[in-house]
Amino acid sequence: FGIMAGKVKWVTDIEKSVLINNFEKRGWIQVAENEDWNFYWMSVQTIRNVFSVETGYRLSDDQIVNHFPNHYELTRKDLMVKNIKRYRKELEKEGSPLAEKDENGKYVYLDFVPVTFMLPADYNLFVEEFRKNPSSTWIMKPCGKAQGKGIFLINKLSQIKKWSRDSRTSSFVSQSSKEAYVISLYINNPLLIGGKKFDLRLYVLVSTYRPLRCYMYKLGFCRFCTVKYTPSTSELDNMFVHLTNVAIQKHGDDYNHIHGGKWTVSNLRLYLESTRGKEVTNKLFDEIHWIIVQSLKAVAPVMNNDKHCFECYGYDIIIDDKLKPWLIEVNASPSLTSSTANDRILKYNLINDTLNIAVPNGEIPDCKWNKSPPKEVLGNYEVLYDEEMAQSDGTDRDLRGRPGQSTGVKGSRARDSGKPVLTTWK
Repeated sequence: FGIMAGKVKWVTDIEKSVLINNFEKRGWIQVAENEDWNFYWMSVQTIRNVFSVETGYRLSDDQIVNHFPNHYELTRKDLMVKNIKRYRKELEKEGSPLAEKDENGKYVYLDFVPVTFMLPADYNLFVEEFRKNPSSTWIMKPCGKAQGKGIFLINKLSQIKKWSRDSRTSSFVSQSSKEAYVISLYINNPLLIGGKKFDLRLYVLVSTYRPLRCYMYKLGFCRFCTVKYTPSTSELDNMFVHLTNVAIQKHGDDYNHIHGGKWTVSNLRLYLESTRGKEVTNKLFDEIHWIIVQSLKAVAPVMNNDKHCFECYGYDIIIDDKLKPWLIEVNASPSLTSSTANDRILKYNLINDTLNIAVPNGEIPDCKWNKSPPKEVLGNYEVLYDEEMAQSDGTDRDLRGRPGQSTGVKGSRARDSGKPVLTTWK
């Protein structure tokens, strides 16, 4: 994904053979000190160093990297929620129909992240919210960790007090001495298949934030828990019931190493079409795409839109039993290691298609080009949103004055769900 000139080292948790085979297939030169071109995967930390003021690095026009400098505005759990909240407030101030609220004060269209607070900063606000519904379950996650590490569920204030208070002073531990967490209302009515909870891992490629241009990968998958779901409070500590992360589930007694507890998105679509109907299923996927575009729009104003950058994000979406999708988090470095044969094929194609968009035709990278590749190189990607195209069509302008819904930039499909709906991409 990262394409750099000069002498470099591999910095990777990916199967190098996948990348090397990919480069050889294209006739690209492998990493070598005496060659003109080197290719390697850049970690989040490497990107930080590349764009650090202290290091003094300057990228040339033929160098492209696979993260935006401050991608964490979207991929850190606390900052993602903070930016989405700010985005809602700004739309409210503008009088945008997107920011419409119902009689209970809930957003009609922008209610796609669970109620979330930052800890320790928002502790008092959380307590106030918890007491409104003391039977609720909440999920706590460390802001800067992945793969399900450090996550636990609570349903009593005493549990969070035990976590948060210093035993000697009985006062709330300061932000500097305690790792920051987010605490979110737990989706305790997830859609179950075979009695098991699952979430969606979807891949989204952003080639530029201003103007926003993003692509949806058609070959995502569902990740299933190995143990049947129960909302029982006695199972709150059983992560095999609640967390879909493969890093956790692979240690379970019931983990299947052949299919890896995964289902393709196309299989999920077929299942939902046969059990819930095609129209309802299409509406669900429209709403998922809507969520992704709105989350990207929320961070676009604050993202450092460096011309040398592109990024492939791993979106985690949970669907509840009313077929409402919820955005759980966005990953800056979605795992590209393969746990099954199908996984390997999917991720190989993901790498190949991403590189085809970042560097069309395998040519020497050029960060000055307009980043709008021809359709024939998209592979399994499809354009999710193109801000330039939307503005030239006048659709962004029209949205302010009239409701309506469409899918993608084509606007090919309309829904009637008994309430006004909004144009999803524009």
